[in-house]
Amino acid sequence: MNAPLEPTSAPTRDAAQAALLAALAGIVPDHCLLWKQEDTIPYECDGLAAYRQVPLAVVLPENEAQVCQILAACHALGVPIVPRGAGPSLSGGAMPIGNGLVLSLARFKKIIKVDPLSRTAIVQPGVRNLAISEAAAPHGLYYAPDPSSQIACTIGGNVSENSGGVHCLKYGLTVHNVLRVRAVTMQGEVVEFGSEAPDAPGLDLLAALIGSEGMLAVVTEITVRLVPKPQLAQVIMASFNDVEAGGNAVAAVIAAGIIPAGLEMMDKPATAAVEEFVKAGYDLEAEAILLCESDGTPEEVAEEIERMSEVLRGCGATRIQVSQSEAERLRFWSGRKNAFPAAGRISADYYCMDGTIPRKHIGTLLRRIQEMEAKYRLRCINVFHAGDGNMHPLILFNGADQDEWHRAELFGADILETCVELGGTVTGEHGVGVEKLNSACVQFSPQELEMFFRVKAAFDPAKLLNPDKAIPTLARCAEYGKLHVRNGLLPHPDLPRF
Repeated sequence: MNAPLEPTSAPTRDAAQAALLAALAGIVPDHCLLWKQEDTIPYECDGLAAYRQVPLAVVLPENEAQVCQILAACHALGVPIVPRGAGPSLSGGAMPIGNGLVLSLARFKKIIKVDPLSRTAIVQPGVRNLAISEAAAPHGLYYAPDPSSQIACTIGGNVSENSGGVHCLKYGLTVHNVLRVRAVTMQGEVVEFGSEAPDAPGLDLLAALIGSEGMLAVVTEITVRLVPKPQLAQVIMASFNDVEAGGNAVAAVIAAGIIPAGLEMMDKPATAAVEEFVKAGYDLEAEAILLCESDGTPEEVAEEIERMSEVLRGCGATRIQVSQSEAERLRFWSGRKNAFPAAGRISADYYCMDGTIPRKHIGTLLRRIQEMEAKYRLRCINVFHAGDGNMHPLILFNGADQDEWHRAELFGADILETCVELGGTVTGEHGVGVEKLNSACVQFSPQELEMFFRVKAAFDPAKLLNPDKAIPTLARCAEYGKLHVRNGLLPHPDLPRF
């Protein structure tokens, strides 16, 4: 287990807190400022609860002008800031800094405008993902990226992590569905990225901002793209008696020139956990199931369902069931979207990973994970966005047992670094945060890390926005390299070792 973070010494912390509160008192009313321990403890972590740190204070501004003043004041004081949305993120990206301020955008929850003609919506960052689709529904439109946490997660957090969802294969990630972002720099300056036009002049800084994990600017307003609700959608539930065959079927569907609206996979332990929880109607005898959705006109759906069924049978599917009603379709998806809470019912704790690999290696990774279960003596259930190779293995363990938690961390790092070995990445949509800093050392060269830091410095020279997240330092990588050996080789052998 990682060593607990060192708290700031009491006299220094008290003085820093007093100076910060004095600066903020003239900017926001009293009810927007939290500093007593009982009020700040709820903000000590995000969804990765293993990493915790109580901040000096939490501020909940009510308008953009206050955000500008807060950032400018903290810049002058040298106080680091961690922007925060609803907090379901799973990589520790919203974990506070001990000598810093949490800037919560929870009160920025207005849907400013829904424009059915341009098929756009202008929203504040505290708006829930699902609330955008609910507001657009009367116009026959919806917001496509739909992470499993869409009922709770906010669009500002989605922008920070470049979130996806079960429909990201056809409709894209957050970066493909956001047109414009208004944000505030650490110096308190308002800037805009992107445009409602098809393109924006100059460098594509919008793409750099999306997925930057709160390290470049604080988002205050977002313009999203809306898409028409399809006339019909149906889901195939395909069963396989071998997980590798199921993984290979994913690659075969895409290779056949078919881009489903959704293409998800779950292994047998996952379907067993989910079925007991939501009664989705899953095949409990199958070693793996695929959920393949088609949407469009009735004619388009019928043709695509037939083509996908043919490919799946050719890959060894032992059973194919097509949803016959909208209620059944939603029930199939409810099982996939409730996989995380279902895991919580069968294990004291679970550790959700987020690696991405080329589709052709899905079967290989699943086989490797089965070998790791024996190596680390822990169970793992697998659910993932199979269509784009974004894997979400859930490692089951007991957090009260220090040895089990340590083995779970090693298991998770092994999965992520296997993803890199197979030509993938250590994150698909959850971000690096604090969780994957070591594994990022395995993926990126010292030159790449240096370039990442240069991009951050262009926005935040003082390194006050969400510091010590997402990008590992060269010193950290050197230390990790000294401790970590894979296939007899150290990563980045050119780096000096401690």
